[in-house]
Amino acid sequence: MTSNSIYAQLVKTGDAWSTAYGPFVLRTALQPIFRRVADDLFDIHSFQGLVRAERNGEAYPPSQFFPLVDPQDLPSVDSLLRSIHILNAGLLQRERSNVLVSFQPLLFTGAMELRHELDRMRLIAHEAALSPDRIVCDISASAGNGKMSARAIDQIRQAGLGVSMSNYEASEHDIQDVLALRPDFVRFDGDWVRDYLHNSAGFALLRVIVRQLQDEGIEPIFERLEESWQVDLCLELGVTLLQGYALARPELAPTAFNQEFPEMLLPPALPASVAPAPVNERERATLALAPSRSEVLQRPPPVFGKRR
Repeated sequence: MTSNSIYAQLVKTGDAWSTAYGPFVLRTALQPIFRRVADDLFDIHSFQGLVRAERNGEAYPPSQFFPLVDPQDLPSVDSLLRSIHILNAGLLQRERSNVLVSFQPLLFTGAMELRHELDRMRLIAHEAALSPDRIVCDISASAGNGKMSARAIDQIRQAGLGVSMSNYEASEHDIQDVLALRPDFVRFDGDWVRDYLHNSAGFALLRVIVRQLQDEGIEPIFERLEESWQVDLCLELGVTLLQGYALARPELAPTAFNQEFPEMLLPPALPASVAPAPVNERERATLALAPSRSEVLQRPPPVFGKRR
C-alpha cells in the first residue's frame, strides 16, 4: 500500500473521515477521557481514537479485523487509522482536547521509517488544526523490549508529540520501566483496576502508585470504568483522568460530544481539596481502612460534569 498524498486513501463523507482496506470500510469511533477540574465538574481532556471496521454491512471488531490484515500492510493500515482519528477529532474544533492514537514501535524497521511516520502525523495534525503536542502516541506496555520503546519515545518527543503507555499493570518491574521511560500518561489496565478497587488492600496499593507517578510528573488514566462507584473510588484515590462506559461510550464520528459535553472556555483550577495528600508511613497503614464496595455503593453517585 503506497501513497503520494496523505489524502490519497482518505475519504470525507459528510462530517467524518474514513478509509478502506480491501473490502473493509474503516471508520473512527471516539471515546472521551475526562479530567476532573473541580468538585463535581468534568471536562473532556482527550479523545481516544478507535477503529470500527465493516465489510458488506457486517461489523468486525478489532480482534477479528487485524488478523485479516496482511502483515506487510499493517504499518500502512495503522498509519491510515491514526490519520482518520486525528482528522475526525479535529473536526470537533475543541480548543484543548488531545487525541490518543495507537502507536506500535515494532511496526517500524528503523529510525528513518519512524521519523517519516512522525512527520506524516505532524502534517495530519496541521491539517486538522491541532498542534503536535495535542497528539498522544499510545504505546502498549507489553509492546516489546524496553530499548526499542525508549528509542521510539525519544523520537516521538523530538517530533513534539506526547506519549502514553497503555495496558499497564503496576508490578514493581512495570513501575521501574515506566519511571525509566517517563511517558506523559499511563493508562492503567481496566480489568486490573477493577479487581484492585474491590478490596481495601488493593485500594491502598493503587493510592501509593498513583501518588508515586504523579510525583514524577506522570499522569495516570484509569480506563474501562463501568460503574459509578468505580468512578467515585478513583476520585478518592486522587486520579483526575478517567475513561469508561460509566462516563461516556465511544461514538462513531461525527460525534455529538460537543452538544453533550461543551468545552469549558476557562476551566477552573483544581482545588487543593481534590489533589491527593502526601503519603507518609502512617497514612500507608491507614489506607488499609479504605472503604469497601458495599460502603461506596451506599453513597450518592457523583454529579457528572455540566452536561447540556
